[in-house]
Amino acid sequence: MLKIALAQIEVIPGRPDINTKTMLTQIHQARQQKSQMIIFPEMSIPGYFLGDTWEQLTFLKDCETYGQQIIAASSDICIIFGNIAVDWARANDDGRIRKYNACFIAYQGRLLGNDNFPYPFRIKTLQPNYREFDDSRHFYSLRKLAIELELNVSQLLQPVTIDIDNKKLNLGCLLCEDGWSDDYAVKPITALQKNGPVDLFVNISSSPYTIGKNNKRNRIFSAQAKSVNAPLVYVNNIGIQNNGKTIYTFDGCSTVYNHKGDIIEYCPSFSSALTCIDLHLTADNVTCSSSAIPNDDRSIRTIYQSIAYGTKSFLTSIGIKKVVIGSSGGIDSAVSAALYTKILGPENVLLVNMPSIFNSKTTQDLSAKLAQNLGCLYTIIPIQKVVDDTIQQLSNSPIIDLKSGEKQSLVISPFVIENIQARDRSSRVLAGVAAAFGAGFTCNANKSEMTVGYSTLYGDLGGFFAALSDLWKYQIYELARFLNNEVYKKEVIPQEIIDLVPSAELSFDQSVDEGKGDPIIYPYHDYLFRAFMEHWNRRTPEDILLWYEQGVLEEKLGCQSGLVATLFPTTQEFINDLEKWWKLYTGMAVAKRIQAPPVLAVSRRAYGFDHREAQNGFYFTMNYQQIKERLLHE
Repeated sequence: MLKIALAQIEVIPGRPDINTKTMLTQIHQARQQKSQMIIFPEMSIPGYFLGDTWEQLTFLKDCETYGQQIIAASSDICIIFGNIAVDWARANDDGRIRKYNACFIAYQGRLLGNDNFPYPFRIKTLQPNYREFDDSRHFYSLRKLAIELELNVSQLLQPVTIDIDNKKLNLGCLLCEDGWSDDYAVKPITALQKNGPVDLFVNISSSPYTIGKNNKRNRIFSAQAKSVNAPLVYVNNIGIQNNGKTIYTFDGCSTVYNHKGDIIEYCPSFSSALTCIDLHLTADNVTCSSSAIPNDDRSIRTIYQSIAYGTKSFLTSIGIKKVVIGSSGGIDSAVSAALYTKILGPENVLLVNMPSIFNSKTTQDLSAKLAQNLGCLYTIIPIQKVVDDTIQQLSNSPIIDLKSGEKQSLVISPFVIENIQARDRSSRVLAGVAAAFGAGFTCNANKSEMTVGYSTLYGDLGGFFAALSDLWKYQIYELARFLNNEVYKKEVIPQEIIDLVPSAELSFDQSVDEGKGDPIIYPYHDYLFRAFMEHWNRRTPEDILLWYEQGVLEEKLGCQSGLVATLFPTTQEFINDLEKWWKLYTGMAVAKRIQAPPVLAVSRRAYGFDHREAQNGFYFTMNYQQIKERLLHE
């Protein structure tokens, strides 16, 4: 039996000083609980998402120095931790100093593992280079090292032998992606067991929260433990990290699997924990209590937990204590208001209603009712006079050809008037109010709007942070109901807002009292846009049109059966709609997203640096054109 402490800590990116202090405190507490081993997450000293900070040599040296402090603390306890490892005598492919994402095993004041490996640490074998990950930009993998040494990578996947209380223990050390090897040619856990046998596998990770990821990990890691007939300990960090455009929450959820693959211990999500367990390496452990079994991380409860945790952590990290929210009386601003009020307290949240002649009394009253229900601050700043002044100013400012002296007037179309309103609200009013209130102003955009650019650049797309921009519209409604029923346990978001047709109210053609709303038909377009953006093999109009032709579109998208025929009675109408949104998604919306605020990620792909895109314009494939021609001439 081995007494192990799982150190699920908050890792602060770029602060090895703070992280090391946290780790030393956890080591002291584990020692007091008679633990023989303590396990920390991947990159627990420096943090993981650091951008090109990895190119700062002084920072690398600092990380090494702090690592030595952890090694020195291992006099009577085995410490497994993640840190950057530097080989100052070698270079990466780009000519910079050789860096490894490494797992260190320290015991009795020294590092273990160099008896059967080139270094006294273990190196990440499988480096992710998808979504937010960019590991090969900075780190040298075990697979590359194997090529350099003219060895098979499996020869380098060697366990680490440690002698604890006169008992030899073979450890199989894995770093995050090494456990997600299904689609890789190299299977680290299998190779380690073959070169062992291994008594205990340890996977140290820095794995961001994603809807459904923990459910999948539990299936995969459980199967791995069972296949090699050895227990597996997974330790992940909490906190937030970012790559400049996308903010990621780290949920922890550290887990212990016995040799049969059963979950026998589980750390709470989004919470620091030092969890100690007496692990039987060969005998069966008693299955953990039902309270320790992980929740379904696809639920709206977990999504809320991630968003609330990430938003609060981000506000703390950048020092914002007050927020200003443009309150329209619609669902997005209402959910935003309820979220920030719960995090910051009502006295630190100011709702601003900014009516024009197009805003109904219905939404104005609902905006006030929302503020009253939440108990937060409220003000009304009408914009119509300034909008009229802007229109008049533009109308009275002719464009002059200085060569010929000819003049022409600017065309102030209804569309231009809509944009003037949106920009006036954000760039003038909200920015000014936020400065006067000592706050930041929020971006309330949802993912549906971000996908097709249904927002105004420098207008409602403005703000310091987009907390809700990785949620589709249907998820916004789910979150609204959850906030009422579970978080506040009363109706803070008026039911009338939830029932109201979603509308920007920028013209009389968007009158909510007449049931006129946004051009996006959310029950269908949410799922269409999700196929464009979130599917692992991203879908294009060719896929959509083929599914439409085959009669399986709703099944493939996941929307309500029969909806497409109701919305689009003819094929031409369906194609017109599809092409309209595809052109926006791959056209002007790209320019808007590039300039959007940082997005808080919860889904399998979020906008920002998680979604690499270039301004190339729209394109329809050859096969799409052929299917379209066939359908329209049947």
